[in-house]
Amino acid sequence: MTLTGKTALVTGAASGFGAGIAQAFAAQGARVMVADINGDGAAEVAGTINGQSVQVDVSNGASVQAMADQTIAAFGHLDILVNNAGVTHLRAALEDVSEEDFDRVLNVNAKSVYLTARSFVPHMKARKAGVLLNIASTAGVSPRPNLNWYNASKGWMITATKTMAIELAPHGIRVNALNPVAGETPLLKSFMGEDTPEIRAKFLSTIPLGRFSTPEDMGAAATFLCSDAASMITGVAMEVDGGRCI
Repeated sequence: MTLTGKTALVTGAASGFGAGIAQAFAAQGARVMVADINGDGAAEVAGTINGQSVQVDVSNGASVQAMADQTIAAFGHLDILVNNAGVTHLRAALEDVSEEDFDRVLNVNAKSVYLTARSFVPHMKARKAGVLLNIASTAGVSPRPNLNWYNASKGWMITATKTMAIELAPHGIRVNALNPVAGETPLLKSFMGEDTPEIRAKFLSTIPLGRFSTPEDMGAAATFLCSDAASMITGVAMEVDGGRCI
């Protein structure tokens, strides 16, 4: 599963799953661009892996194009793009979620995939090679109540992954997704409503392996899907969820 000689960009990589993926890629020999709206956090992670960093708002087309320009200028080309940046709304009845929160969730979780594709797919087509990895969620497969529009955004991402895989396969580009269950990330409290031992125990009881997804879990799965070892795998949404979706 070596990534020696590969170049990679990971969005939302200043913390959580994104940081875990960036660290795993670097450990396997990739040169990594760490991207996040938190520029200082991105720079800090990049410093630990001898990578580079860029501040980006993945919901903004001009910002995404600037990220693409900086990445290509730094690396010369891009082999791997990981769309990891994501947000959620707070737990609420679907009709009570504000329009502002709805727009934010769809812009960051869905529109960003379109924007990064618009900026990087022509480059990958020209090289007849590339790997896209979208970080979706078990929420898109087995949704929980009161996270309706977050669930929907991740379902959108899974469908986008499959249709992108079909369209881009003739160009030598693979597209896959990962579906983690909740992990020890900044979004955990939002998923649970509140973070108490009792609520954690209830949440964990729905995961057969009895623990949250970790950044290391995500890093290992992402490394495999983005490596040449997975060269025959495209269009999958692989669950990294301890059995949650069974």
